[in-house]
Amino acid sequence: MRIRLLAVGTRMPGWVNEGVEEYRKRLPRDFALEIEEIAPGQRGKNADTARAVALEAKRIRERLQGDEFVVALEVGGRAWSTERLAQEAESWRLEGREVVLLVGGPDGLAPELSAAADRRWSLSALTLPHPLVRVILAEQLYRAWTLLVGHPYHR
Repeated sequence: MRIRLLAVGTRMPGWVNEGVEEYRKRLPRDFALEIEEIAPGQRGKNADTARAVALEAKRIRERLQGDEFVVALEVGGRAWSTERLAQEAESWRLEGREVVLLVGGPDGLAPELSAAADRRWSLSALTLPHPLVRVILAEQLYRAWTLLVGHPYHR
């Protein structure tokens, strides 16, 4: 199974890349995490936020292949425990479809992307910085995998 994270934002700090890579390298090939950065829409003093979100949505849609299991990460999604994430991951693996996780920009995902997703998942009711979300996702996916294979990491 391949899990792709489509995340709005580029040029992450070194600590983010190092943290994500630490968990990516621990995952086996049949539970691989790939990250694809999406260039953010232009924001600034007089920028049109709706236009920026629409541009980000267009860029995300261009990366979707149409047959993936899509999970939109957003505050309004359903909170999952690590055990629930492991159950979801097992069902993704059994279904045999590629999984795509979507993380929007500073203003979130376009409503049509969220509505079209197979699942809506909230990592926290807190507002998390986008770089930190990448590290948390990588670690939680690794933790879910360890649960599935009976590895002691989760204790």
